[in-house]
Parts: sequence; C-alpha cells; structure tokens
Amino acid sequence: MCILMRNMATTALNLAFLLLIICTAQSSTAEPNPQEFVKTSCRATRYPLLCVHSLLAYATVIRRSDRQLAMAALSVTISRTRSSASFVKNMSKARGVRKGREWRAVQDCVENMGDSVERLRQSVRELGRSGGPAGEDFVWHMSNVQTWVSAALTDDNTCLDGFGASASVKGGIKDRVLRVAQLTSNALAFVNRFASTHPTPQTP
Repeated sequence: MCILMRNMATTALNLAFLLLIICTAQSSTAEPNPQEFVKTSCRATRYPLLCVHSLLAYATVIRRSDRQLAMAALSVTISRTRSSASFVKNMSKARGVRKGREWRAVQDCVENMGDSVERLRQSVRELGRSGGPAGEDFVWHMSNVQTWVSAALTDDNTCLDGFGASASVKGGIKDRVLRVAQLTSNALAFVNRFASTHPTPQTP
C-alpha cells in the first residue's frame, strides 16, 4: 500500500512538473503585452525614445494592432503639430516680429504646419477606411495615407528651412518644429509597416 501511494505521489509530481514546463514554454512564446508591443515596435523607428514617450500611454488602446498603432501615432502628431503652430504664432507676436524676412518666415511656418495638420487629418480618415479585406481598395487607401503623411513631413521640414540663417526666431521654435517632424517620421514608419502587413494583390 505504501509503495502504491509513493508511486502515485511520484506520478503526480512528474505530471505537475510537466505542466510547469508546458506553461513556461507557452508564456515564453506568447505575444507581448500592449506595453511591450509599443516598446518593441518603437525600436524600428528613427526616434525610438520619443516614440515610446508619446505612445506608451495609449498602449491599452493600441493593444497589438499595427493599424491602431499607426492611428495613435498620427493622432498624437496632429495634437502636437497644432500646439506647436499656436506656439510659433504666439511667440512671434511676443517678440514683436511684424515685418521683414523673419515675419514672412514665421507666417510661412504657421501656414506649413496648418497644411501638415490637414494632411494628417486626411490620413487618419483614410486609414479608418482601410479596415476592410486586403485588396486593391486597401492598397489605394494606404497609398493615399502614405502620400499625405510624407507631405506633412515635408511641410515640417520646409517650416525650418524657411528661416535660413536667422537665429533670433528660429532658435525659439526649432525644438518644437523639430519634435513635430520626428513624430511625423515615426508615424510614417508605422503607416508603412501597416501597409506592408497586407499582401499586394496579384495582377491576373
């Protein structure tokens, strides 16, 4: 009787050990949690630290969706671009910039950032229409999104280029506009990533 009980105990112990190994293997191959998904995804961008800082708060919304990741990155970029455009406009008034090359550069910068916001908003709307089955419509929608986000990034860079060698105004807004350009670059990376996850339809 004692031998039988020892054998049963040994069998139960072995079974428990086997289950532990299986569970450990499953957990090691499981998909990352939302926070880890964001951190891992951000490593592939040009500005990973900024990426994590701007998107980690939205991890529970993003979950593990490349589409939601791109959407969140675009939305964050829109918000930052709007606030930066207001900052540039208000700062130029505070410094008394009313005429000359600096004034024109500031006005152009505000206009460029306004164009950037509109293109990013178009991108979000278009991305929202890309949720159907992969195919020609998906490719068309994503091509529009990629074009508009690329144009928004060009707007940001044009804003900086317009100041030329002038440092009095540019020095005050450079960091803001540069940060917007970096966020836009990261958003474009996620848009391109989402687009690449769907196979291109083959031409018959």
